[in-house]
Amino acid sequence: MKPLLEIKNITMKFGSLVANEDISFTVHENEIVSLIGPNGAGKTTLFNCITGFYRPFSGKVIYNGKDITRMTSYQICKLGITRTFQIVKTLNEMTVEENVMTGAFLHTNSRKKAEEIAKETLELTGLMPKKNVLGANLTIADRKRVEIARALATNPRILMLDECMAGLNQTEIKEVMDLCLKLKEKGLSLLIVEHIMEAIMPISDKVVVLNAGKKITEGNPQDVVNNDEVIKAYLGERYHAKSKKS
Repeated sequence: MKPLLEIKNITMKFGSLVANEDISFTVHENEIVSLIGPNGAGKTTLFNCITGFYRPFSGKVIYNGKDITRMTSYQICKLGITRTFQIVKTLNEMTVEENVMTGAFLHTNSRKKAEEIAKETLELTGLMPKKNVLGANLTIADRKRVEIARALATNPRILMLDECMAGLNQTEIKEVMDLCLKLKEKGLSLLIVEHIMEAIMPISDKVVVLNAGKKITEGNPQDVVNNDEVIKAYLGERYHAKSKKS
């Protein structure tokens, strides 16, 4: 089966610093792929290369058979790849509904149509009761959910989430996990950067592990958890032992 997204030998340098080195992996349709690794491993840099915020030093990003490596972030989003950010960028003077509508305007100039898209997205993400709340008055959990909703309003085929569970409590994390699985059921592909292994491993079809800018392995979650190099570089024996018990 042909992948929806192909990352081919991506290398990204900042002067003499190599942030990503020869990284390759794929994301298939209706698949959740997680990108894990310690801080400084190059995960967000790779996100930026995929979505047009950075232009890679070498390598290619292929989406649905098309080379998008040199496209702008706007063009890539319009094609069907959208993302969230580690630092949440809620529009504080707008309501939740208006925040989501800004995503909908990517494909329409009609306010009525944007409102329809926003309504559907708010219902999907559980934000409808807060549609009239200003962005400035939201909790961190709701801000992150609004950012996901705004991304979904662009009608993507691939949703890229950058640490969308960081700073949340256990109940809120479970809600994000459930939302990710719901989106997969609706046919979306997800590429997720996350540090909370207890949340990401149960919902992932595939896990890609980066360390010091290089891919050290990829595979199904159980194989990755048992990989000696991953344990040493990132997970640690404590998580490994805990996962074996469960």
